[in-house]
Amino acid sequence: MAETQAGTGGRPTLESVAELAGVSRATASRVVNGGAGVRTALREKVERAVAELGYVPNLAARTLVTRRNRAIGVVVAEPEARFFSDPFFAQHLRGISRELAAADNQMVLLLAEDERDHERIGRYLAGGHVDGVLLFSLHRSDPTPDIAQRLGLPFVIGGRPGWPGAESDRELVYVDNDNRGGARLAVQHLRSLGRTRIATITGPLDQTSSVDRLDGYRDLLPDGDADLIAVGDFTADGGIRAMTELLDRRPDVDAVFAASDAMASGALRVLRAAGRRVPEDVAVVGFDDVESIAAWTEPTLTTVRQEIEEMGRLMTRLLLRRLNDPSASAPSSVIIPTRLVRRGTA
Repeated sequence: MAETQAGTGGRPTLESVAELAGVSRATASRVVNGGAGVRTALREKVERAVAELGYVPNLAARTLVTRRNRAIGVVVAEPEARFFSDPFFAQHLRGISRELAAADNQMVLLLAEDERDHERIGRYLAGGHVDGVLLFSLHRSDPTPDIAQRLGLPFVIGGRPGWPGAESDRELVYVDNDNRGGARLAVQHLRSLGRTRIATITGPLDQTSSVDRLDGYRDLLPDGDADLIAVGDFTADGGIRAMTELLDRRPDVDAVFAASDAMASGALRVLRAAGRRVPEDVAVVGFDDVESIAAWTEPTLTTVRQEIEEMGRLMTRLLLRRLNDPSASAPSSVIIPTRLVRRGTA
């Protein structure tokens, strides 16, 4: 009996589960693989047998039955150096990971920095290893959405898609924070403080989040001086370079809206080195409310809070809903409100 339960290799088999539960192999298979049509009493017998034997389902066999890998690809279009140093991505992935774990799905992380990475990822996705894909931090020329569409692989995008025709494509599903509205909140607050020479440090302008935040700045400063706009890259070093450029061009600047907390932290370093007091001489507002940056700058950073972890959760829920019931109606986009968090820099 011990050999039957353990199988010839010492590992419990589906047959041994069925024998111990007193059911057919087909019934045991349906229970183990999440199938329907099994009476509660029989299902409980199989579950007890699984627990007693320590049976672990064969994933390949389960995939054949369910047509699902229970694995989701997460494609991030950023180089490793930025991905592993920017806490924004950790918060985003935490939301995705928690939602996938609750649904008993695995996360497969894929980073794409250049064309070779996109080719490698395309081959992997074509191999049928994942059931769907979550895409975020996309840049304008990113080919991954086209690859997923061509493969018929369900996907959800983090951030407003910015390529031509995307806004009218009802098949595209995305989740974003209100970047434009958040930027307006930042500039409105700086104006309420009496600041009149308000600069901005943008993110990379091949990403829609950066464009939307710049548009929000321009909404309230339509006649603003172009010398008060400097392009950054969402990193602290980018903030240092952009703030240095702004002070060289406009030493009279009295406020800065940085389109990320990381860039705001770099701007604060430059202002301190230049002898500018914050907020007395120059008020500073960031964007993100990343927990490991905003509360640890000196002074603590006034910033626009976007719900980073919740964005990851919502992306995951929408994708799993599409996988579990392809015919179910779902919103094509979800925009999460942003809010201003006042601290010491403005």
